[in-house]
Amino acid sequence: MNQKNIGSFLKILRKEKNLTQEQLAEQFNVSSRTVSRWETGV
Repeated sequence: MNQKNIGSFLKILRKEKNLTQEQLAEQFNVSSRTVSRWETGV
């Protein structure tokens, strides 16, 4: 899997759990910008 595929998969899972990027970031103790970068494959 490449970074974009992993990011898309992460976004799908996050949305299935009805979480915002901010909520997910809080759970992982990272910034919401980091979650955004994960999801876009940057």
